[in-house]
Amino acid sequence: MNRSLLVLAAGMGSRYGGLKQMDPIGPNGEFILDYSVKDSLAAGIDKVVFVIRKDIEKDFRDMVGRRWEAQTDVHYAMQELGDLPEGFTLPPERKKPWGTAHAILAARKVVKEPFAVVNADDFYGAEAFKLNADFLGQTADKPNDYCMVAYRLDKTLSKFGGVSRGICTVDEKGMLVNIVEKLELKRCEDGKIRDGEEVFPDETPISMNMFGFKCSYIDLLEAEFPTFLKSAAGNPKAEYQMPTALGKFLRAGMVSVKVMRTSSSWFGITSREDREEVAAHLAKLK
Repeated sequence: MNRSLLVLAAGMGSRYGGLKQMDPIGPNGEFILDYSVKDSLAAGIDKVVFVIRKDIEKDFRDMVGRRWEAQTDVHYAMQELGDLPEGFTLPPERKKPWGTAHAILAARKVVKEPFAVVNADDFYGAEAFKLNADFLGQTADKPNDYCMVAYRLDKTLSKFGGVSRGICTVDEKGMLVNIVEKLELKRCEDGKIRDGEEVFPDETPISMNMFGFKCSYIDLLEAEFPTFLKSAAGNPKAEYQMPTALGKFLRAGMVSVKVMRTSSSWFGITSREDREEVAAHLAKLK
């Protein structure tokens, strides 16, 4: 069956100080997202959609997209600040993208099949893509059944500062109960992982934005976006985040999300200091 990979590559890399999605960090000049595309194709996904910004389109197509256009069905979707529902206008002070949920909405015209979602600057491992693709194939007739590949919190921290992660609550059947975005998770001097005053166990399951969705999720995001925009009025940095919106749909009983744990190693780049360690990990891959 047809399945897509949606690669979120429109971020501005404010903590990194540049465009992480186009930093050739692999031993042969690979970008991190190259590994995701390769692993997704091996898992049976047959279409790739890159969500990018208009201002990087030419460079992205030349440097990244053309590597894959001869191997699979490649599409591009532009995440634009002015892509807003009828009745809303772009606040003049808004400079950064609207967030990961908005990025998925940007692909609504080109994604018409079940789809996996990944960040462009995270390495997920081949097993994670196989779990995701298999779930999407097995539940094609269940439009509101989604999945998430979860990682341990302590395995996804940065040595160089706080990171943003989706903290997950999972029931005894392996179903996601709730997901809450935390923006400054880090290992503190007392050895505990904290976001502000909140403490989280090392084994806490977290989301790294590796989901499997059906097109119903796009419809739900589109319906919810005006509510977000109203609540974010006056906050030029507010973001419409995929995990936050998903948590709302879960609590309302509108969708279900199967949590699948993987033994695959995750690593990614948040700050510039992470680059050397990630490059070392990639160099060890077979």
